[in-house]
Amino acid sequence: MKSNHGRSLIGILALVAFFVSIPLGAFALYWLITLPDVAELAKRNPRSTALIDARTAEARTRGRRPSPQQHWVPLSHISPHLRRAVIVAEDARFYSHEGFDWEGIKDAALDNLEAGKFKRGGSTITQQLAKNLYLTTRKSLLRKMREALITRTLEHNLTKARILELYLNVVEWGHHVYGAEAAARHHFGKSADALTREESALLAAILPAPRLYDPLRVTKALQRKQVRILEFME
Repeated sequence: MKSNHGRSLIGILALVAFFVSIPLGAFALYWLITLPDVAELAKRNPRSTALIDARTAEARTRGRRPSPQQHWVPLSHISPHLRRAVIVAEDARFYSHEGFDWEGIKDAALDNLEAGKFKRGGSTITQQLAKNLYLTTRKSLLRKMREALITRTLEHNLTKARILELYLNVVEWGHHVYGAEAAARHHFGKSADALTREESALLAAILPAPRLYDPLRVTKALQRKQVRILEFME
């Protein structure tokens, strides 16, 4: 009797697992099918990004007519000072990791724990690029999972130079200002290839909160961060 009851229970659990696995499997398959084709980014620049579209829609709901500033330039036309400053400020191990900086994530977690609040994340340049290109600004576990999948795909299909070039052309640097060339013109009235070390460090320093510092205001806190970036650039 007990044996029959045990077999019945196992049968029921197996049936439940089967029906649960169907939607989970379908959901996983949908995720894989709907992953963006990042391979085309090796030779083609994206027309827009999820972040630009979101900022534009947000402005329109407030009755504004935004005109995003963005001027695509090759990596060779971006000051080496800015390239260095951004890597130092955002992802010091950019050239040695494969999309995820586990040491950086650990350090960020310890800093947040010590401060008792969320001060900083451990996102790499590739993770930020994945988010800017394809994802919403809303934070959720599902979005982070999708970000991780896209990050790995970007690293698998693109060179580090191309990832950096894409990032420096789409990252937000002010109110409707995207990319190094637009940022250099907007904040300093010059091209990205003419930026000095000090200007580059300042642009890198405002990246965590670009709209907060637009128009550019060199506060004491921002200046301290600029100095630290300049020191690390050495």
